[in-house]
Amino acid sequence: MRGLVVLGSVTGAPGVTTTALALAAGWPAEADGGVRPVVVEADPSGGDLMIRFGLPAAPSLLDVAAAAGRPHPGSLLGAASELPFGVRAVVAVPGRGPCREAVRLLAGEAGGRVLRGDSHDRGTVLLDVGRLTEDVEPLLDAAEQVVLVARGGAEPLTHVSAYDLKAVERAGRLTLAVVGPCPYPAQEIAKTLRIERVVFLPWDSKSVAVMNSPYRGGLRTTGFRMPHLIGAARSLARRLTQARESGSGTQGAGGEAMAPMSATQMAGRMRAGLVQGPGDEGYRS
Repeated sequence: MRGLVVLGSVTGAPGVTTTALALAAGWPAEADGGVRPVVVEADPSGGDLMIRFGLPAAPSLLDVAAAAGRPHPGSLLGAASELPFGVRAVVAVPGRGPCREAVRLLAGEAGGRVLRGDSHDRGTVLLDVGRLTEDVEPLLDAAEQVVLVARGGAEPLTHVSAYDLKAVERAGRLTLAVVGPCPYPAQEIAKTLRIERVVFLPWDSKSVAVMNSPYRGGLRTTGFRMPHLIGAARSLARRLTQARESGSGTQGAGGEAMAPMSATQMAGRMRAGLVQGPGDEGYRS
């Protein structure tokens, strides 16, 4: 069966879709028996990729969701479109109403069977759910790995600490991906937020431009000149596949899963300077 990775954010627009696309583009060729991953736009607020790349309205996420309850729902990959830079995706239509209903159907038992496929299906589904809301909570529960995307400032990281993901973290399924410049080193973020796995994804304007263009372009995904974003995404992909293969949970220093710090504690810790600021060797961009 296919693996299931959910990508989402707590607040704002930190670049969840871009992260999902970069992760798919940088997915190691040796993972999943060489089967490429597929990005699925499962954002209840509506999709962006259909308009961005001028794709037809069908097939889309709506078709997948509508067929999920049928005796023969068809293949998820049958609804996938090939994006100009070599990533395949099941796109959603713009608009909150129909997309919210489609996500609700996908989050059910029948939808889960379509996403994961049969016993002979291989590969990984990267579910872009946008902001984490109650609509996508069943998908979080079903995912083998959850990637929480956030910007690197004190305010967005405080929002992360306020969101209840204890169950996901304690099961060893949570990774925090910090996008763009961040004045705090990963070790301090992990210690303060009580999240074991923290990775940095640089903001790479050239790669983002390629992934936003409707024209077929070269996004280098191999060799020494691989863009920084794709290289970082590939490292994250390897972490995710290794965690899935090992099936081991993530624990804190004392051998027990760490509980997230409250928003008040997090903000106070930032104000008190317990997390190192700009100029520290942990700065990432």
